[in-house]
Amino acid sequence: MAEKRPLDDLELDGLFEAARETAPLPSGDLMTRIMADAQAQIAQVAPPVAVAAPAERPGLLAGLLGMIGGWPAAVGLATATVVGLSVGLSTPDTLDDLTGGYLASTMGYDLEDLMPSYGDILGEG
Repeated sequence: MAEKRPLDDLELDGLFEAARETAPLPSGDLMTRIMADAQAQIAQVAPPVAVAAPAERPGLLAGLLGMIGGWPAAVGLATATVVGLSVGLSTPDTLDDLTGGYLASTMGYDLEDLMPSYGDILGEG
C-alpha cells in the first residue's frame, strides 16, 4: 500500500488553477428551463399590498408621557411635587402645627436647629 503524502502549496495551486480553467458551463437548454421556472414562480407571487403610511410621530409631551407611564404617572408626579414643595417651603412652626407636635416630641433636635435661618448665613465670622 502506497503512502499518501500531503500536497504542498504549489501543487495545490496548480490543481485549483486547472479546475478553474475546465469549469463546466450550463447548457443553453438548462438555462432556458431555469428562466421559464423563474417566470412561473414570479407569476404565482401575489402582488404587493400597499403599506399604510406610519402614523404621525407623537409630540414631545406625548413622548415624555409615554416614557413615564402615561397620565396616571404624570398625576402622581405632580401630586408629589406639590406636596414636596409645600412641605419644603413651609416654616417650622407651620410644619409643627400640621404634624400635631409629633415631630418635635420624637426628635432630639428642634426643627429650627435643622433649618438654618437667614441670620445664620450672615453671621459674623
